[in-house]
Amino acid sequence: MKRRAFVGAVGIGAAAGLSGCSSEPKECATGQASSKVDVIEWTMITTWPKNFQGLGEGAEYLAQKINELSGGRMKVTVMGANDLVPALEVFDTVAAGTVQMGHGASYYWKGKLPVAPIFSAVPFGLNAQEMNGWLYKGGGLELWQELYQPLGLLPMPAGNTGVQMAGWFNKEINSLDDIQGLKMRIPGLGGEVFKRAGGTPELIPGAELFSALNRGRIDATEWVGPYNDLAFGLHKAAKYYYYPGWHEPGTTLEAIINLDAFNALPDDLQAIVKAACTLANSDMLAYFTEKNNQALESLVNEHNVQLKKLPEDVLARFEALSHDVVKELAATDAFAERVYQSYSNYKKQVYDWHKVSEQSFYSLR
Repeated sequence: MKRRAFVGAVGIGAAAGLSGCSSEPKECATGQASSKVDVIEWTMITTWPKNFQGLGEGAEYLAQKINELSGGRMKVTVMGANDLVPALEVFDTVAAGTVQMGHGASYYWKGKLPVAPIFSAVPFGLNAQEMNGWLYKGGGLELWQELYQPLGLLPMPAGNTGVQMAGWFNKEINSLDDIQGLKMRIPGLGGEVFKRAGGTPELIPGAELFSALNRGRIDATEWVGPYNDLAFGLHKAAKYYYYPGWHEPGTTLEAIINLDAFNALPDDLQAIVKAACTLANSDMLAYFTEKNNQALESLVNEHNVQLKKLPEDVLARFEALSHDVVKELAATDAFAERVYQSYSNYKKQVYDWHKVSEQSFYSLR
């Protein structure tokens, strides 16, 4: 009888192990979570305001998916810009291991890693679909992770805005003369192009944009697109809304993960974190695609925003300068050259295909 009892206990224990429950058999049978299972708690800090439409919500979605897919074995808590650290200190804070995870965009770290913006947005470069192709299948993600690895970070694509707007201006732009001396919030490689065209780029966190534009600290700002811009109330600070978003044709957002924290996870939870990032990357693009036109109609029809296209000579100058900026970046060191060659080769390949596929179809419809 003792032997039968022992075998039965082993059987119950094996079943409990397979189910992930280390509680008493009664608790396992009822499906209750075990108090003996330690939940891995992470903090995610972001460059966006807490729960901000699209971008902040994308960070929340990523945390939610990690929590759900892990079956409650992980709990990720999101903190917005300035809740723990300022928006532009996210990179250093995650690298230091103060928190386990961050959410932002790689072009914010141009001052630390000059080639980093290529993994987010290149003026007149790849759109969202093409960026995903390069990162996931064209070797881009491997290069991105190689860049961050010495700093103790693992980057993953975790959102995409699609093509952005050129931005909000407090005066009309009729020629290149109107760019001269113009103070504009515009980050990354686009900011360098704008500078060479005669403007003055500024790097300002999103939460400060309305105040900076409304008080005249800057003359213009880009942010994302209609959905986000409407939420920030930028139409109340400037009435001219320009397109196309030449500087950010398909902006990839990033999750940055502290490598020590990631490596401490078991293999299945590492896979879950990566899978959640992929889900978040896809979800954000779908979200903006669904929301942007409704917001644009509201801006134009309800708020009397003047929607305008940038003049052709301005766009032509920006494009010429963009090629110079990216080529000069590639010449800074051997790694930057590798990134540039990988990006350029993929761009050439995908552009040739999209001329006869995507672009041809768009012209038909």
